[in-house]
Amino acid sequence: MSQRQFATASEAERAFYEALEQADLEGVMAVWATDEEVICIHPSGPRLEGFDAIRESWRQVFSQGNRLKFRLTDVRKFEGMLFAVHVLCEWVSEASTPRQSAPVFATNTYVLTDRGWRMVLHHASPAPQGAMPDEETKRDMRALLH
Repeated sequence: MSQRQFATASEAERAFYEALEQADLEGVMAVWATDEEVICIHPSGPRLEGFDAIRESWRQVFSQGNRLKFRLTDVRKFEGMLFAVHVLCEWVSEASTPRQSAPVFATNTYVLTDRGWRMVLHHASPAPQGAMPDEETKRDMRALLH
């Protein structure tokens, strides 16, 4: 497994989503802390605890053969010296088609370890229908505010 050091939680997050898009299991798992207290909840999936269970879940996702593309929006970061929580919206599509799925709300939590910043929680759940304004509505809202 990679011994890559992530200097910031944002750097770890970039590496996580790049590895997801490449279906790179080793790259995804290099972002995770290696202890058994890590948690992953895939959209509509069960709560997975422990490094090995999370690794197996990502192996199963990648074994389906679909390469994914992620567009991240509405990112909010709450960061301290040792802990960071990123709340965002994932717009996921298959790499071979530009059609995006419904948005997924995600929370990614990171801790600063002796190996740099590492993920300890990834929780993703489908956003309720109508929860996210489309880009045109967002532009209209910004225009009203300025």
